[in-house]
Amino acid sequence: MSELAEAAAQADALAAEGREQELADLRRAWDDEVEGDARSSDYRQRAVAYRAVGQFRYRQKMELLRRGLEDESPACRGSALVSLELLSRDAPGAINAARPLLHRLVSADDNQAVRRLAVVCLKNGSPARDTVVLLRGLADDDEADRDVRDVAAKVAASLKKKADTR
Repeated sequence: MSELAEAAAQADALAAEGREQELADLRRAWDDEVEGDARSSDYRQRAVAYRAVGQFRYRQKMELLRRGLEDESPACRGSALVSLELLSRDAPGAINAARPLLHRLVSADDNQAVRRLAVVCLKNGSPARDTVVLLRGLADDDEADRDVRDVAAKVAASLKKKADTR
């Protein structure tokens, strides 16, 4: 495991324990490394960096995550999606801002795991009608991957329920 991955795991544990000051100190110490690794030519380093954004709770690095969502490597896109999902659990803003990109990943990504992760991210966003329609269409698509269809159906139902209670 790389040093950044170890530090990110430590940051995730600190965040879970609510130790904000220690997390802030660790975040400052690793900020340049996360940025540098996200620019690496090695997709494995980029993937670790994109995953670290969420583990460190770097809310100010949404543009970096957006780059990760557009990365050529499915591993990097997946890591960026995991971070985006984590950072959006408390508020839908990050998902709402990335919605068009998430819709594109859900609809057209060649990697089924990436598509499924993008669907999972959408559950944390506002219940936008276009998202519900997209997810229902995917859930009804017999040619789509079974796991992706199942998750899409669950997330569409969850968003519809959220919309109905507003």
